[in-house]
Amino acid sequence: MTENAIEFRALSQAFGNFQAVKALTFDVAEREIFGFLGHNGAGKTTTIHMLTTLARPSSGTALISGHDIVTDPLGVRREIGYVPENVRLYDTLTTWENLVFFARLSGLSDAEDRVSQALEFLTITDLRDRRVGEFSKGMRQRVGLAQAILHHPKVLFLDEPSSGLDPMGMKMLRDLIVRLNDEWNMTIFMNTHLISEIAKTCTSIGVLSHGQLVYHDTIEAVTQRFGDDRSLEELYLSVAPALETEEAA
Repeated sequence: MTENAIEFRALSQAFGNFQAVKALTFDVAEREIFGFLGHNGAGKTTTIHMLTTLARPSSGTALISGHDIVTDPLGVRREIGYVPENVRLYDTLTTWENLVFFARLSGLSDAEDRVSQALEFLTITDLRDRRVGEFSKGMRQRVGLAQAILHHPKVLFLDEPSSGLDPMGMKMLRDLIVRLNDEWNMTIFMNTHLISEIAKTCTSIGVLSHGQLVYHDTIEAVTQRFGDDRSLEELYLSVAPALETEEAA
């Protein structure tokens, strides 16, 4: 029997009278690569902030590997890794210095071994002794990904991971996501608004529109029903129309 890595239980977030996320209730199975698709302002980032315990829900909750994000945030943090859209690192430190610092901050007794393993897995050992301040966005993303996997999390959250990347950077990122899922058995939860990334990487998708889940299924079921990427795009446009007025993410 397949277990669930993430269980949404009427998860909601409001800012004043504005309902940013509306009673999300669905599951993401273990070892899925789940693509959370939605237009800018749909509520994707707000959702990921709640799941990673950066924001407390207005109502409802979610379970991450059995830990409640409201009542057991520390338990959740032990099980997850998170790469935000704009990775925050110490620019004056080298890659090695950044990662060892974060590994020790996380309480890892074998910090240097974990850093070496992450650098080798992500094939960025050549960045080890370079200062992060000189890196391109793609290089920073890979160092941020290394930081997020130092403690071998069960669930990895990625917020618009391909934003600002060139085609080569996007391909490298896709390959890494698939390897983490396949070789380290990680469940991946990825926010994106790019149809192409969903189709090429994910095993299941959810479509968010105006804070509400309007579609949820496996990629296999989607492609069997709708066909190629173009049909997937037509599906998305039909269930998640663009906002007429700007909303906060």
